[in-house]
Amino acid sequence: MSLYSTTQAAKLLGIGVKTLSRYIADKKVPAPQFLDSGKITHHVWTEEQIEHVRQLLPKIANGRKTRYSKLREKQKPPAGAPVPHKTRKKKKT
Repeated sequence: MSLYSTTQAAKLLGIGVKTLSRYIADKKVPAPQFLDSGKITHHVWTEEQIEHVRQLLPKIANGRKTRYSKLREKQKPPAGAPVPHKTRKKKKT
């Protein structure tokens, strides 16, 4: 059974260390066990925990919205709402 640090686990998952730490702090990912060595506390990841997080990653919503995605949401009509149509101009005779 191999043990990995948070840096090594993040590399195996293909995400950044800060991203993984943020996911742990936001409780989107379960925290691994702690290992105390002197005054320093380390997170220790097992292969099973890394695979579990790999299964969770596609389900985690990023939460960041860009200006353009916000504009698209404003322009979307609510579901079931009538669609406005353009009025036709009368022809001049």
